[in-house]
Amino acid sequence: MSQREIVEVDAVVKDVRPGFGLRTKRVLQGISFTVREGEIFGFVGPNGAGKTTTLKLLMGLIKATSGRARVLGCDVSETAFRRHVGFLPENPYFYDYLTGRETLRFYAKLCGMPRANRDTRIDELLDRVGLSHAADARLRTYSKGMQQRVGIAQALVHDPDVVFLDEPMSGLDPIGRKEIRDLVLRLREQGKTVFMNTHILHDVELVCDRVAIIADGSIRYEGAIQDFEEAGERLTDVLVSGLPAEAGPLVEERFRAELRALGDCIEVRVPEKSTDETLRTLLDAGAQIVSVSPHRASLERIFMDAVEESKQ
Repeated sequence: MSQREIVEVDAVVKDVRPGFGLRTKRVLQGISFTVREGEIFGFVGPNGAGKTTTLKLLMGLIKATSGRARVLGCDVSETAFRRHVGFLPENPYFYDYLTGRETLRFYAKLCGMPRANRDTRIDELLDRVGLSHAADARLRTYSKGMQQRVGIAQALVHDPDVVFLDEPMSGLDPIGRKEIRDLVLRLREQGKTVFMNTHILHDVELVCDRVAIIADGSIRYEGAIQDFEEAGERLTDVLVSGLPAEAGPLVEERFRAELRALGDCIEVRVPEKSTDETLRTLLDAGAQIVSVSPHRASLERIFMDAVEESKQ
């Protein structure tokens, strides 16, 4: 059974005027993509690519110049669907004289959460984002990472169906990032849909089901993570030791191999179809095979290719 499309963006263009008397600048160049129910969708791009503009448009904070955007089947200009949406902006602002608990209680009231359920839900969220120990401390005493966790908790306080996170890992240390990744994965287990703006590619590879790469206001790639990893020519990495110096150039030329030093070993990357013959050549040359493994294309490489393509 096909998944329902929770977010639909169709040929959206956004023009802005940077200042009085200045020419209009096109920030979004007619972008289109969809986010399916129950998936974690990574929206990736360099600074200034249009990620936050897209998210503001989906939240109804700004209007598209042309094109259409829908969330939960409703046009983003409507308001009723927003009670089912959680949102963490890139730079959230909170009243720093409130405690973490008071902040979440404030947002729970704004969302219309019944009084009987508030305290239980708030305690649950404070524990989930790792702030139970600081629940009654004022936000002015929180680090940036702790404030980011409060921001994630407020996005979840009303138990939304779809959650939009703008740079959710910002300001977090490695332990905090791991905890937030686990939280995002739990949201998927609960059937939630997560749209995540980020430039931290490692986190995208670990948690996202699908990803779109935006550069210079245009979508360069969209698809499942495994589709990116399988794209292009299939390669094999052969790690060897004791490779004679004269054998390296021969392997490079004959098999279109790439060689690089890794400590006392040499990594030989060759087309998968040449793996067997490369191994025989290396063994005949007197090298010792340490390991043989398929090469996994990284999202970072595809991301950099997309950014370079946008500059041409």
